[in-house]
Formats: sequence, structure tokens, C-alpha cells
Amino acid sequence: MSNRLFQGVIHQMRDTIDRTIGVIDETSVVIACSELGKIGEVNEHITSEMLTSAAPFVLNGYTYKSFGNNPRNEYAVFVAGNDYAAQKYAAILAISLGSIKQYYDEKYDRGNFIKNVILDNILPGDIYLKSRELKFNSDVTRVCMLIKISSKTDISAFDVIQNLFPDKSKDFVININETDIALVKEIKQDIDSKDLEKLAGSIVDTLSGEFYTHCVIGIGTPVTGIKDLARSFKEAQVALEVGKVFDTERSIVNYDKLGIARLIYQLPTTLCDMFLKEVFKRGSIESLDQETLFTIQRFFENNLNVSETSRKLFVHRNTLVYRLEKIKKLTGLDLREFEDAIIFKVALMVKKYLSSNPIKY
Repeated sequence: MSNRLFQGVIHQMRDTIDRTIGVIDETSVVIACSELGKIGEVNEHITSEMLTSAAPFVLNGYTYKSFGNNPRNEYAVFVAGNDYAAQKYAAILAISLGSIKQYYDEKYDRGNFIKNVILDNILPGDIYLKSRELKFNSDVTRVCMLIKISSKTDISAFDVIQNLFPDKSKDFVININETDIALVKEIKQDIDSKDLEKLAGSIVDTLSGEFYTHCVIGIGTPVTGIKDLARSFKEAQVALEVGKVFDTERSIVNYDKLGIARLIYQLPTTLCDMFLKEVFKRGSIESLDQETLFTIQRFFENNLNVSETSRKLFVHRNTLVYRLEKIKKLTGLDLREFEDAIIFKVALMVKKYLSSNPIKY
């Protein structure tokens, strides 16, 4: 659409500016020109460094001036000549076309609208009016996923994800920053968490299996209506943050399944520190060695079942009972008792949280 937009302006300007004028895109292809025969030509001598420069530059008898979305310019105008007038014309055209494109994007681009919604860059009262203007279906269910790229390659993860979800009328892939990509996906109302995790898994597998790009994905809760998309996006952000603390090995973190970790993450660190001191009055949690902590972890994983845990650890049942008695002597908590086990489980999670968020005095 930008090509036709630019060509319309260039066509109107060609009589006012009695020179050859036009626009190239970031691949140095002429996409609009007062001389129609030049459209489609490629200027291989223009580098990406030239396009990202804010200053005008001269090449092969033409003056160029870049414009587009900061921090990276997407286009450049060109004017025949290398004199002062050519520089002035190029500067005026760059400002005009840049402003026109920004206005067009804000008014008609659905992707830009969705980005403003999830980032809370639009007033709540304007969301309804804008969605009607764009003929946006507000009654369907959508979910936000936040994809954080943890290892960079030459492949554009944004392009890969866009190819996975080509229906731009229903699904929106949005660049948040250099490492974060948001996916706003239209879904059926009766879809469950497992289906969403399966969908996220397909993204992880495609990026890692085919393009050697590793990522983690946070999944928000499904919402109906445009305004609640911001909440789903924030939930996806929280899922990634909580997962970074409590589930470092997982590549997919669902907000709905964060459980008690979500509660702990929202607590002040000073309160968490007080809780640990109250729980471990007899001895510090640091007094437990790695072998003991590993035993506790396996004991929890096997639902406090002594026989099953000893079998999984390949130790005699009495050995495990001895270790549990040792933990009771050190901490005052008997992990075979349900309430004590809960307290200890929460305490371990609080300790992990504090390790990632040290208290600042």
C-alpha cells in the first residue's frame, strides 16, 4: 500500500519539482518515481549504512534523503542533481512522505492499531472508535503470546513467525523490540490451555529445528474484545518473568499454570526474607547440601511417597527415612506431614525468588 501512496504524491509533485524524483525501499528498489520506467530498478551501490544515516547523500548524480520509522529508516527519496536545490527538495519530500506514511499507518494499519492496544498507547475510549473505523471484529476470542528470542541467527524470526501465521486479517505478528515478538492470535472460544501450549510448541520447534533460533514463549489468557488484549499481553510478559525465576528449563510458560509462583513473584522481597527467617528458625536453608535438596525435590515430585521416591533415587527406604529425619532435625519441618511439606515447598520457591531479586538496603 505504501508504494501506491508514495506514487500518488510523487505524481502530484512532478510538475512542481521540475526534476526526476522518486522513492526507494530498504532493499534499494525504486518503488515510486516521476519517470514510470524507473520503477523496479535496483541501485546496488546504495548500502544499508547510507539508508540508516540521517544526513543526505549523493550518488550517481542523485541526492538521497532517508525517512521512515525510528530508529531504522525504511525508505529514501531521491532527486536528480547534487546541488543545494536538490538537497532542499529531498529534505521536503522526506518530511512530507514520512508524515503521510505515519498518518496512513495510524489510520488504516490494523497491525499498528493492535500494537498500540497491547502496549497501552491508545486511550480506552478511542479503542472502540478505531476498531469500528478499521472494521475490526471485536467479538472474537484472541490470545497474546510473547516470543523472546534468546539466541540470534542470520534468520529473521519475525519473518518466520509471519509465514507461520499468514492470515493478516485474523493473526497479528508485532515487533516489540530486538528480542521480543508479540503474536495476537484469533482462537476458538472453547480452546484449552493444552492447545495453546501445543501451538506455542510448534513455534519453538520451527525456530529451533529449522532455523537454529532458540526462544521462550509466554502465553497470556484468552480474552474476548479488543480492550482486554493489553491484559493478555501483560500476562504473557509476567509468565516470561516468572518462568525466568522458577522454571528456567521450560521454553513455554503459561500464565494460567503459574500457580503459587505468580503470587510469590508479586510479594515484596523484604516480606519474603521475613518469611524465610520465621520458617527456618532452627537453621538456615543454606545448611542443606545439594544432595539433600535433590532428595527433597524428588520427594515432592513423587507426591510425598517414601517408597516411590526411594525407588526412583535407587536408595533403600530406610536411607530416605534417615535423610528426612535429618531435614526435620535441621529445619523443624517433617516433610512427610502435608502442612510442613507445603511450607517447605513455598520456602524453596521464595528462596529462589530472592536469589533472583536480592534485597537492597
